[in-house]
Amino acid sequence: QVQLVESGGGLVQPGGSLRLSCAASGSIFGSYFMGWYRQAPGKQRELVAGIISGGSTNYASSVKGRFTISRDNAKNSVYLQMNSLRPEDTAAYYCNAQLGPTSYWGQGTQVTVSS
Repeated sequence: QVQLVESGGGLVQPGGSLRLSCAASGSIFGSYFMGWYRQAPGKQRELVAGIISGGSTNYASSVKGRFTISRDNAKNSVYLQMNSLRPEDTAAYYCNAQLGPTSYWGQGTQVTVSS
């Protein structure tokens, strides 16, 4: 069983930055694929960024060059640095841990980009 707790969301002006954190329980955190997803009202949940245990990353085209995902296996944590935020980045952001067929989700943290 893995528990995920996100933090770092909030209200930010367009062009601003936020850093999301996800703290995970469990001793095999380093083996998991970790991802940040987001879901805006009326839209499907989408993968924003992912990172495998070896450190390779992938990003949605809409955030490439603006967002950076990283992980610290010693701290059982994954992060999402979000720069140059846009109103269309407004959504609930969720941390996900996946190992084979097993997937865990955090409770989500709200990010609102507005002036």
